[in-house]
Amino acid sequence: MIIGFKSRTLLLAGTLAGGITLPAQAQQHAPMKEPAPLLFVDPYIGSGGHGHVFVGASVPYGAVQAGPTNIVKGWDWCSGYHYSDSVVIGFPQTHLSGTGIGDLGDVMIMPYTGTPKTYGNNDADDHGALHTGSRYSHEQETARPGYYSVQLLDYNTKVEITASERVALHRYKFPQGQPAHVLIDLQQGIGWDAPTETYLEQKDAYTLVGYRFSKGWAPDQRLWFAIKSSVPVQQLALYNDRTIASGKSLKAIAVKGILSFANAGNVLLKIGISPVSSENALANINAEIPDWNFEKTVAAANAKWNKELSRINITTKDTVQRSVFYTALYHTMIDPALFNDHNGDYRGTDKKVYHNPGFNNYSVFSLWDIYRSCAPLATLLHPEKVNDFARSLLAIYEQQGKLPVWHLMGNETNCMVGYHAVPLLADAYAKGFRGFSGEEALEAMKKTANNGEFGLNYVVSKGYIPADKEYESVSKGMEYAIDDWCIAQLARQLGKTDDAAYYAKRATYYKNYFDPSIRFVRPKLDNGQFKSPYDPFNSIHEKGDFTEGNGWQYTWLIPQDPAGMIDLMGGDEAFSSKLDSLFHAKGDMGAQASNDISGLIGMYAHGNEPSHHVTYLYAFAGKPWKTAEKVRQVVHEFYTNKIDGLAGNEDCGAMSSWYVWSALGFYPVNPANGVYVLGSPLFDKATVSVGNGKTFTVQTENNSPSNIYIQSITLNGQPYNKSFIRHQDLLKGGLLKIKMGGTPNQTFGQAASSRPTSF
Repeated sequence: MIIGFKSRTLLLAGTLAGGITLPAQAQQHAPMKEPAPLLFVDPYIGSGGHGHVFVGASVPYGAVQAGPTNIVKGWDWCSGYHYSDSVVIGFPQTHLSGTGIGDLGDVMIMPYTGTPKTYGNNDADDHGALHTGSRYSHEQETARPGYYSVQLLDYNTKVEITASERVALHRYKFPQGQPAHVLIDLQQGIGWDAPTETYLEQKDAYTLVGYRFSKGWAPDQRLWFAIKSSVPVQQLALYNDRTIASGKSLKAIAVKGILSFANAGNVLLKIGISPVSSENALANINAEIPDWNFEKTVAAANAKWNKELSRINITTKDTVQRSVFYTALYHTMIDPALFNDHNGDYRGTDKKVYHNPGFNNYSVFSLWDIYRSCAPLATLLHPEKVNDFARSLLAIYEQQGKLPVWHLMGNETNCMVGYHAVPLLADAYAKGFRGFSGEEALEAMKKTANNGEFGLNYVVSKGYIPADKEYESVSKGMEYAIDDWCIAQLARQLGKTDDAAYYAKRATYYKNYFDPSIRFVRPKLDNGQFKSPYDPFNSIHEKGDFTEGNGWQYTWLIPQDPAGMIDLMGGDEAFSSKLDSLFHAKGDMGAQASNDISGLIGMYAHGNEPSHHVTYLYAFAGKPWKTAEKVRQVVHEFYTNKIDGLAGNEDCGAMSSWYVWSALGFYPVNPANGVYVLGSPLFDKATVSVGNGKTFTVQTENNSPSNIYIQSITLNGQPYNKSFIRHQDLLKGGLLKIKMGGTPNQTFGQAASSRPTSF
């Protein structure tokens, strides 16, 4: 038996939640030696509502995310799957997790029985399925990070999927005595994706190869694949869309192939993918899944997930929070995704093939989202990957002339604002990673920061971006200031004093948007005057002044300099009072308010990343107990074990990484200075593997849903009165003991010397 969430019921060591014993046969085949963390991951969390998470089989940071796709009905199907649905149209090998735009869905495979069929997007049968689609029930569906299965009700066929890094392994259990078929659909994609050229060729009775070129969010995606069957293909029928073609190969825009099998019973398919060639895709299959042992492949995927999830071990009596935690941790490790072959080859942004680059190349860099907390989490939990991430970013710079903005499958999408590869590189270098050149990183940062696009010409010439010259001017300017602080940090480390001074000055340009008369950031015009009229509530609209937010939210986007904003606000009390008002403000955001403005507490919007550090800003004003209150409220209101258990898009691990940090008890407000601001730890004990055989443990006393306030702390037995802790302290290993209580200790973290610092 493959242990997984079946109808969302947790299976634990041979028993269902609630103590109901599994059948003896299930116990016999269950992987009893499997460590606990994997068993608490529920991939369905966030698959409803607006979470947009991937549901299917993968391994940590793998190139393959193989799983089901529904008929895409709108925004909430960006991952291809939404829990509200009941019809599956196929099982592609690539998906996105938690994004706000749909793409990928490459090499869609659909098993079925009966008369061979193809489908078009506008053809539906009487129950709403496309021609080869099938109804399914969540009662007959199982999901686990390395395994997915579902019963196709219209075909009485069971689909099981597992994966290695670059190969998906499918197993289909067809009913005996019925014609069995598999549709290979190179036309269908997800969301914006549309094919530009596709190719399918049968090499022998067991092997097919091909490619799929497409455009969408990724404007020029190129993917090659190879398919190996466990049984011989009796017949291959080729189509361009619904027009039948002859022969054993076809190149067209919308190639489909129908494989037919005689007396099939069980059919297994290995599907290898490659950014380079079908030959490399075949080599990936031979290297990663050389045999046909499905259970062995599942066990290998389970072992990989357990290894990564076990980097944090928590102690808690709250099984719901345990599931939420390990599911969140799982979500932080789907992306970035490998974008190279087993032999190291990859295709760059310039479409050239690079052999033996000396690092693992990655893509799917949702930088606007992950720079805030997901990337810093990787520096703590996955130090062995950080240099590869950094070298991938710098290789993209060499190939396209600027650091990536939002990189997807070898393509620059220029999605969102800022040049947020900068915080990843600066943070990695500051934390001692030296698998890349700091000098080259600084050169890439400076060239990107001065390339003149997206309002950067105005940053250089005026110190702000005029709202009548560039849309989303305030958001762009605020985000650029964060990145510029990071450039200054790296320049200081490299001894480049002039660069450090220049970019430190640019890091304060957020002040140019601050209107002291209303104490909000506000769009400013080319003539130097603030834009009028202006309403900090109702300022969300297409190509307006803000990116997925309004003036209430963006006023606090100063993680590089909270002390500077405290001064602008008029001191600690004025700052804290204004911050209090954020969580109580009510107003009309307008009819064009974005779906991303969700998870609201007043005007605090936890459903989108610019707000994520805000609850921790109280510590900079000497009031960390207020941080504890807000963090616990967010944790309990917006992170649940329900289908809609996320307040907004998962965004490739961004939403979940906030929870992982906050559950541990601290958060990286500044994304690149290695300082973690304390909040309110959730668990009795959490032990983090920090490398070199060392662990760092956060242990609480008197912790409970009502005892949320830090009373006192010791670090390795010594009194600790700071409201923050440094990355370097965690790496040393040790024990942070925190005494909790039901009333605030307002003296803790109040002294200036105990507060986290800005510049």
